[in-house]
Amino acid sequence: MLRNQQWSKVKKRLDSFKCDSLKERLQFTVTNYRRAHDQLGRAFITVDKKEVLNMCTITSETALNRRTYEIKREKHIPYTDWSQESVIWDEAHEWVLDEGIFAQYDFFDAVEEYFLLPIEKSLKSNNMLIKIFALIDRRTGKRTLEKMKQSILCEKEIVQFFYTLRCKAEGIRLHG
Repeated sequence: MLRNQQWSKVKKRLDSFKCDSLKERLQFTVTNYRRAHDQLGRAFITVDKKEVLNMCTITSETALNRRTYEIKREKHIPYTDWSQESVIWDEAHEWVLDEGIFAQYDFFDAVEEYFLLPIEKSLKSNNMLIKIFALIDRRTGKRTLEKMKQSILCEKEIVQFFYTLRCKAEGIRLHG
């Protein structure tokens, strides 16, 4: 599991996939908070030293707990009924991910899966983080990016941001 590997090794491997045009501009960072009960913190992506995607465990857990409570309320499940807890948690986690709220562990899970997938599958992944990694990947060529002009419009705003960033970095015209 990647979370047990040294971050420096994971980062080096992740950086090795970055396209040349973004190599110096885009950074992956992981920060752990030793005083946190689980010692997890956050992962974030910066572009030109500006944070563009924050994957904070505390923010994610807060949203997850709120969504779990909402699901129980909507389905009239007593708060003390633990029999459906894992199903409800899975549903809440999917919702949180779909909203683009990621924890540090979601980042590591996505990186791990990304390392195992061929680039074509990564570009079609339902996981926004994997798709983002694929969009900035050196194996994703200009022709592939060109072909995605229409389909990218159906993606979440953050995925579109990384697509636009990559296209501009490669000199690909976005309109016309």
